[in-house]
Amino acid sequence: MQASKQLRGSDMSSRFLYQQMQEVEAYCKPQFRTLDHQIYSSGRTEGTPFTIPNSLEQYCTLESSSANGSYAAYNSPSTVSFSPNGSPMSQQESQSYSLEPLHSPDNATGSPISGSCITDDAHDFRHKLRELETVMFAPDSDIFDSIENALESGTNIESLEMDSWRQIMDVISRGDLKQVLIACAKAVSDNDLLMAQCLMDKLRQMVSVSGEPIQRLGAYMLEGLVARLASSGSSICKALRCKEPASAEMLSYMHILYEVCAYFKFGYMSANGAIAEAMKDENRVHIIDFQIGQGSQWISLIQAFAARPGGPPHIRITGIDDSTSAYARGGGLSIVGKRLSKLAESFKVPFEFHAASMSGCEVRINSLGVRRGEALAVNFAFVLHHMPDESVSTQNHRDRVLRLVKSLSPKVVTLVEQESNTNTAAFFPRFLETLNYYTAMFESIDVTLPRDHKERINVEQHCLARDVVNIIACEGTERVERHELLGKWRSRFTMAGFTPYPLSTLVNATIKTLLENYSDRYRLQERDGALYLGWMNRDLVASCAWK
Repeated sequence: MQASKQLRGSDMSSRFLYQQMQEVEAYCKPQFRTLDHQIYSSGRTEGTPFTIPNSLEQYCTLESSSANGSYAAYNSPSTVSFSPNGSPMSQQESQSYSLEPLHSPDNATGSPISGSCITDDAHDFRHKLRELETVMFAPDSDIFDSIENALESGTNIESLEMDSWRQIMDVISRGDLKQVLIACAKAVSDNDLLMAQCLMDKLRQMVSVSGEPIQRLGAYMLEGLVARLASSGSSICKALRCKEPASAEMLSYMHILYEVCAYFKFGYMSANGAIAEAMKDENRVHIIDFQIGQGSQWISLIQAFAARPGGPPHIRITGIDDSTSAYARGGGLSIVGKRLSKLAESFKVPFEFHAASMSGCEVRINSLGVRRGEALAVNFAFVLHHMPDESVSTQNHRDRVLRLVKSLSPKVVTLVEQESNTNTAAFFPRFLETLNYYTAMFESIDVTLPRDHKERINVEQHCLARDVVNIIACEGTERVERHELLGKWRSRFTMAGFTPYPLSTLVNATIKTLLENYSDRYRLQERDGALYLGWMNRDLVASCAWK
């Protein structure tokens, strides 16, 4: 039998469709098993994966790729997959399949086993199968019409199921994108793949990388949901390789992001204030930065030290960073060293730079070049959440690094992190947290960066989208965006032997004044010795210091 109509996400949860499926299954119910994300007949020695391709380019903005070209969703006649060229796909193209007779390993003659549990009437069986195929392969608009008609006419659908569909149809009719995203994520969480596929078809019509903040974020969150269905575990990240822009462009995008998202910039400023305060009487200062990036954080601090009464101290900076930032810089850490050395020279500040080209997880004491007679400051700005903790690895680098730093007896340690809880949370609450957090962020970008700004899409795609997709789609070691709330960071620092160090009240007051020049919807709060920067009623970044 050839299936000639388009296969779309359908209301396979509703009673009337289940009845048709059950009738077909009464005639023939082959057993299947799932291995390596592919569906195989239990009676065959070799299986054929079912995937149904169709481009989602109209809403997917990340270039995805995979080694073997396709990942199929678990045992569902409706699947999402990634094409060989890397675009995530779902079923919107016509596809044909043949129904081969099943053979039993115990059947020595190799003749087909009767597929009928009730009758051997092949004509009746084909008729039932065509009925099921008509519903399954109908356009999704027809399916939604069928659901609406069933609800209006009082078709015998279970009340709980009917209420669920009434709610879904209501949020779709109201164009409530946020609630449709949540409903889709819940379907994915519940492994209701057919419901998820049905909602994804609707979401594709609602999201836009150039629309309202929720539409833009929705495009990337939908990408994450598609990627999560298309694969699992460590294979997901292989399907999420984005085309990187040229290094100069990437640097420009990062610069724009930190300029328009004031909470990032002022998080760095808060950390610098704590270091400057701790080192005000020191003659030799050593700063260890666990993710130095472009080194831009230290420009204002070098300038501040240059203006210090009595003259500047001798400053040595150890910059730690891996190959990811090296790409954005367009080269190794030597670029950062030369830039900062030139700046320090122009302000007549004695300066040294020590490069440590490695990830924070690889750092050992002998990597840091600590010297006697230097007052030590350690900076953890937006880096610790990338280090796996005890829930990911028995090595628990997150706590190991903190204990290592404590053993160096630093005068001050600064922590700046995103105030979000995505580390150990299960998928669905993690999705809700991500939706809440990044909605505030995208709304703040909308205020400071005009929607028609030619670089805004690039900034969001290359600096934010992959983080969103990683949080939603990935698990285990492949999920590297693992944020924690400040309360949890406090516990980790306390267990490592640190005590709180007060932030600079003068710097905090300066930050508050500067924030007012951006938007009155930004907020700054000092609570329990920490500084919280956020947007409206949502904390986005927290900054604190330890000793």
